[in-house]
Amino acid sequence: MVAFDLGAIMVAVWAAFAIRLGSLFPSELVDVWWLLVVMPPATAIIFASFKLYRSVIRYLGPQFAFALFWGLSASAMFMTGLAFMSQSEGWPRSTPIIYWLVCALFIGGSRMAVRGYFRTRSHTGKKPVIVYGAGQAGARLVSALVHGQEFHPVALVDDDADLWGNDIRGVRIHSSDKLSDLVESNQVTDILMAVPSVRRARRLEIVESLRGLPVQVSTIPGLLELVSGSAKFDEVRPIRIEDLLGREPVEPDQSLFRACISSKSVMVTGAGGSIGSELCRQIIRLQPKRLVLVEQAEFNLYDIEQSLRQIMETADIDIEIVPLLGNVLDAHRMQEIIRLYRVQTIYHAAAYKHVPIVEYNLVEGIRNNTLGTWTMARIAMEERVENFVLISTDKAVRPTNAMGATKRMAELALQGLSQLDSATRFCMVRFGNVLDSSGSVVPLFRDQIKTGGPVTVTHPEIIRYFMTIPEAAQLVIQAGSLGSGGDVFVLDMGEPVKIVDLARTMIRLAGFDERSKENPEGDIAIEFTGLRPGEKLYEELLIGTNTTGTPHRQILRASEDDIAWSDLEVVLEQLTEATRDMNCERIRALLREHVSGYKPADELVDLAWLKQQEVDSQDALPFPAPVIETKPLPGSSGSTLGDAEAADTAS
Repeated sequence: MVAFDLGAIMVAVWAAFAIRLGSLFPSELVDVWWLLVVMPPATAIIFASFKLYRSVIRYLGPQFAFALFWGLSASAMFMTGLAFMSQSEGWPRSTPIIYWLVCALFIGGSRMAVRGYFRTRSHTGKKPVIVYGAGQAGARLVSALVHGQEFHPVALVDDDADLWGNDIRGVRIHSSDKLSDLVESNQVTDILMAVPSVRRARRLEIVESLRGLPVQVSTIPGLLELVSGSAKFDEVRPIRIEDLLGREPVEPDQSLFRACISSKSVMVTGAGGSIGSELCRQIIRLQPKRLVLVEQAEFNLYDIEQSLRQIMETADIDIEIVPLLGNVLDAHRMQEIIRLYRVQTIYHAAAYKHVPIVEYNLVEGIRNNTLGTWTMARIAMEERVENFVLISTDKAVRPTNAMGATKRMAELALQGLSQLDSATRFCMVRFGNVLDSSGSVVPLFRDQIKTGGPVTVTHPEIIRYFMTIPEAAQLVIQAGSLGSGGDVFVLDMGEPVKIVDLARTMIRLAGFDERSKENPEGDIAIEFTGLRPGEKLYEELLIGTNTTGTPHRQILRASEDDIAWSDLEVVLEQLTEATRDMNCERIRALLREHVSGYKPADELVDLAWLKQQEVDSQDALPFPAPVIETKPLPGSSGSTLGDAEAADTAS
């Protein structure tokens, strides 16, 4: 660069006189020939002082233009000073200005040309992409992609007409109406969404507008992920279904959020599970005095402990983390833990939740879900734990499966214990399916799509309510602070989702077409496998219709019938004896007798009976069912199909 500049400056000096005087060999230049010798090295020194030679050509940006402007200005002033000192006759006064312009053309232009060459060559082997969103996020993403090694941005798309026709980093901004032509002309297979602040409803509309294009949709992290530090701006990832299904984040009520946690000794059972682990991540940021993790799976316990320690290191907080292996049925072990670590709040998330598995393992389901909860609750009372929050499920309402029945018995146990004189406040939080939890439909569909399908859907009329794991955990923490004793809280689950629409959207987002009778050349088919034992066409959150509001608009308090503790204690003892004897018939009889609406799967006469029962009971629901007007997810055809796999994600 220095060698080129020395020659360019010499030519610029000559050109300044030649242009001004209109001659290739102006006689006036003979009197100041020494300028051709003095100006090049002097200007090179000036450029060096402005750090012009530290810029890497292929990454030149605004800083280079700034340095070049002031460097050339200093050089032109130096030339003017030489003219004044030499007092040579015939020196045109406009010569330094012309010199400045010619130098800018030679030095700036040459570097831009070289940068363009390097960038053009760097596009080789990079995947062409279109960036949707030309705001600040889009501009930053384009800049990151230009300097990256994987993607080459060929166009920007935005809905703002004022931006159309402008360029960002040499990439033209177009209307979204031209998206199809841009994809075809540039052979684009990926579209990157750079709209982190846009509402989820708008994201749904954008993805819907991309339906029919042979592209895979990816995105940059949302604002919450960026602010929390869980993701970096330039991390491009495939758009997740929770980016579209999840509702807009609601800022938590800090007084409720911290009431049972801040400066307290907190214990989470089932700490390595989907909900338990997210509870731990949110609890740790509320700075408890101590967080006790109880988990019977060693790897899950190790995984959540490492995750929490990384969060503490990033957030620069110091909290005592106690990872403990243990089973909630081990009363002596649980009592020693609660007593030793002086636990003040317990979030009981330990449960078997997979509907078909519990259906085939009824004894273990009762032992873990019902008797384990009863054991923990009794010990909490004895040790005067302040707060006990049970993570329950919508499947506890008029259950058709053993899992739901065991969770309803757990609720009844807490309602019964709340009748006693106790320092412990018991409450339970009931909600539906959480996206992307272990055993849920989302990772199942994702894996099936990766292997080329088919995507298995169990029945053509199943709908489910969904919320994201972080939202569920956040609301559980706040609901736990609202309890006064024996409260059943239900969470507002938002709009219901047709599971087949969910499957179609995930296929669409992965860049594939659904294979069907109408489209036999499609990539991935959807197959219906039939309802599994204990699965319902839809889920309910309330047994009755009596609900009241709470200070939080997404949390309702349900008033439901309970059983007198003197009677319930006998039932729990009978269940304990039945599990000891491995007497499944006795267990089912007790559940049928004491769990309202429980109808075991083997007693369901046929699907028509089930559907009629659900239709008859829909007036008792907080949300309309089973025929629900739902907005089709992007990529779906809007048919009323669904999948009961989602029923396995409750707790």
